Amino acid sequence: MEWYIYLLVVAAGFASGFINTLAGSGSLITLPLLIFLGLPANVANGTNRIAILLQSLVATGSFRHQKVLDLRRGFLLAVPAVLGSVIGAQIAVNLDEETMRRVIGILMVVMLVVIIVRPKRWLDGRPEMLNRRPGWLQLVTFFLIGIYGGFIQAGVGIFLLAGLVLIAGYDLVRANAVKLLIVSCYTVFALVIFIANGQVHWVVGLILAIGSMLGAWVAARMAVKRGARFVRWLLIAVVAVSAVSLLDLSDLFARLL
Repeated sequence: MEWYIYLLVVAAGFASGFINTLAGSGSLITLPLLIFLGLPANVANGTNRIAILLQSLVATGSFRHQKVLDLRRGFLLAVPAVLGSVIGAQIAVNLDEETMRRVIGILMVVMLVVIIVRPKRWLDGRPEMLNRRPGWLQLVTFFLIGIYGGFIQAGVGIFLLAGLVLIAGYDLVRANAVKLLIVSCYTVFALVIFIANGQVHWVVGLILAIGSMLGAWVAARMAVKRGARFVRWLLIAVVAVSAVSLLDLSDLFARLL
């Protein structure tokens, strides 16, 4: 690759790490770039997991250092997500990219409505739920999200945040911290499956990870400093842009105009 391509990959990694730490869907930046660079969709999906794993570890460490990470409960919720991710990653070996883009796009529209309609729930959480052990509804929810996350990373952060806020009771800042712990856990297993199937390009993946880790570190510090209100507005923007991109709504708007 030309030298400027490496800079582009690092920059995309930074943007992805930043967005994934505060919201999700950062892979909507990196996956198209990796495919543009000539990687098959399956290899791009696997290669992207290197950056996802390393950015999640960096952000998780930062949140823990800032004392907003619920480590014990996070690991309990990570268990069903890990089990689901192994199934999802096996499915992803034969990825139907176009169908998944449509499904994710529709889910993003639903998520956007939920975030806008119930702002207080996202800002304050439900503290009374945090002292309880995760119930069956939480375990099933995170198992299903784990399947999706193992299948394709794009958008999984949004769904994890929804589960952690609406079902587990966290506010947005603490939900982001637990989200990244869960992603760190299940990505290890998903990455192993992609490696076993020869669907990881290590050089590109590690270069992407350089920018991703830096973006994650910056975002984790900003999330704690700026608070849940700032994170919610960023989340709304990310979900809206993701829905437009995945459903090709920009082309529809252009034709209407």
